[in-house]
Amino acid sequence: MTPLQQLIADRIVENGPLTVAEYMDLALYHPALGYYATRAQRSGRAGDFYTSVDTGPLFGACLAEHLAGLYRESRKDQLTPGKHPFDLVDAGAGNGRLARDILDTAAREFPEFYDALRVHLVERSRTACEAQRHVLGPHAGKLVYAGAEIPHRIRGAVVANELLDALPCHMVMMREEGLREVYVDSDMTPVLGPVSTPAIEAQLARVGAMLEPGCRAEVNLNAWKWTAEAARALCAGELLIFDYGYEAAELYSPAHASGTLARYAGHRIDDRWLDSPGEADLTSHVDFTSVRISAESAGLRMTQFVEQARFLVDTGVVGRLSTGRQLADIRQRLQGHMLVAATGLGTTIRLMAFERPAGLAA
Repeated sequence: MTPLQQLIADRIVENGPLTVAEYMDLALYHPALGYYATRAQRSGRAGDFYTSVDTGPLFGACLAEHLAGLYRESRKDQLTPGKHPFDLVDAGAGNGRLARDILDTAAREFPEFYDALRVHLVERSRTACEAQRHVLGPHAGKLVYAGAEIPHRIRGAVVANELLDALPCHMVMMREEGLREVYVDSDMTPVLGPVSTPAIEAQLARVGAMLEPGCRAEVNLNAWKWTAEAARALCAGELLIFDYGYEAAELYSPAHASGTLARYAGHRIDDRWLDSPGEADLTSHVDFTSVRISAESAGLRMTQFVEQARFLVDTGVVGRLSTGRQLADIRQRLQGHMLVAATGLGTTIRLMAFERPAGLAA
């Protein structure tokens, strides 16, 4: 038994079975033993899964293009001359690779925007935070904040790239007698019990979910809370959420009767999420309906809900692809293909974007 397994077992013996959300929080975010604390490299070839950032700098370059346009538009409404700071908040920043890609392109192509940038890296992993200044390299002076909490006042943009799917979620099952919650018992097996908080049923009702008997599903109260906090902090600008998931009508349908919670290890995915806590990534599909309601309840307006491929094409990814015949050129085109292809990340990941409407800025 690993130290984390022993800690979880002791916690259950002391306090009773854990909710799946409590189990995931320990497995992923325990400050000394959790997956995000102990893995120096979580994604990419040497990690357990791939993200858009791992394909190369194209994703960050397209984001820089979009954010520079947002900055230009915001300057049209500002009557005073001079530099107006633009907050770039990377939520779930890891070691800062996405911010580095954005900054590289901004420095090279959008110097006025680059000068205005103030970078905030939000990350719970101490190991990842310790690497951020090194990864940012020549842009390290742009870093004004690094920590676990989102800044309180943001004028610019919040980018959350595959963050919400990794937030601890509750798991429920509909039985003939009503809704029950799945807990983790001391022998690392799932058991059913009463729903731990009325907030679970409230969220299911809010999104119009109608689970059929026998169906299992995840309810991510942390994603709802995080979205609300980010929206309230955004005084002016955009909230950009890139993730995989579905609208509630599909997520809670019989097509996903077994739920979506999964384990990623060594670039393989399975449903053995109770195996080897702390040694693999755990994720569940995002309920985009609840994300939208949370953001709109905090005063934001949804501007886009599109596949990632659509966003990247609109921000010029095709024009950035090399036409050369060198190995580096071929690799770059393959990276672009992975970002936009239906068989890659292009349709798996979706962007849900929000803005703080003009006149409602804090």
